[in-house]
Amino acid sequence: MNSVFVYCEIEGTKVKDVALELLTKGRKLANTLGVQLECIIAGSGLDGVENQVIKYGVDKVHIFDAEGLFPYTSNPHTALVVNLFKEEKPQICLMGATVIGRDLGPRVSSALFSGLTADCTQLEIDDFDMKVKNEAGELIDKHYENQLMQIRPAFGGNIVATIVNPEHRPQMATVREGVMKKEVFDENYKGEVIRHDVAKYVPETEYVVKVIDRHVQQAKHNLKGSPIIVSGGYGVGSKEGFDMLFELAKELHAEVGASRAAVDAGWIDNDRQIGQTGVTVRPKVYIACGISGQIQHIAGMQDSGIIISINNDPDAPINTIADYVINGTVEEVVPKMIKYYKQNNK
Repeated sequence: MNSVFVYCEIEGTKVKDVALELLTKGRKLANTLGVQLECIIAGSGLDGVENQVIKYGVDKVHIFDAEGLFPYTSNPHTALVVNLFKEEKPQICLMGATVIGRDLGPRVSSALFSGLTADCTQLEIDDFDMKVKNEAGELIDKHYENQLMQIRPAFGGNIVATIVNPEHRPQMATVREGVMKKEVFDENYKGEVIRHDVAKYVPETEYVVKVIDRHVQQAKHNLKGSPIIVSGGYGVGSKEGFDMLFELAKELHAEVGASRAAVDAGWIDNDRQIGQTGVTVRPKVYIACGISGQIQHIAGMQDSGIIISINNDPDAPINTIADYVINGTVEEVVPKMIKYYKQNNK
């Protein structure tokens, strides 16, 4: 078994950010294991696409370029990944926890009799021991080296579980966009480009679905790219309370986010939800208004540069990770902040 593989999603001919984040993490995992980092890009009209990924430390880029591979459909992509993996026998495969990754990952895992952990928040390489049965049916200690520790919240976020897949390969994990940090490894990195004969990997019978029409709707906001986020929880109290947060965000040139409790209450659209079941963000400043700080929410914003908590409960869990805590209700504090920034913003 060798190599760390990343399946790179594309939109047209552009590699998506979630894939670049996974390449960054994959390079670190490959360095720890002393193996190569490889990636798969499948679509049509992919001339020069390797230039988008090699600088992230990719040693081999496997390109599958053919009509019918974009837009994504399940069967051809599953066939090419499964057949390539039977040849290459990777140790690890990473995919985005996206609509595509959640469709493709289980199909590949099932075909290869491998394990798959969804929505990981951390990935590490480590050793571990466990008890296994020998041929005589006796429990004995067995030591496993250099295993992928697939870490994710479980039981509704009440615990953090570490999942391992010691006996089967590849070890597969999906990760949401924004969880891993995207960093160029070397602008001048040299990697090998392999353009595969698609027909060798994807039989004609796999093209059973044809996409007739496709619409891509642009996001209404830029939560992931905003340097400042004003986020509200159940403590905001109402939809009108969120109007205050939008006013503050306007003064700060920020975006507005929310916890699941506020979304479930119907006070704000669900596409602004931050956390384990929403989006993961890393702004320079995160202002948490009336957010208690359940682990599900913290998982989506704990890597923010500066965290400011506005809460009337001094023992709120979010205060333990906040850099600054303002003790008071949202109704008391936020109007004062709006007034101050209106007077002092240039």
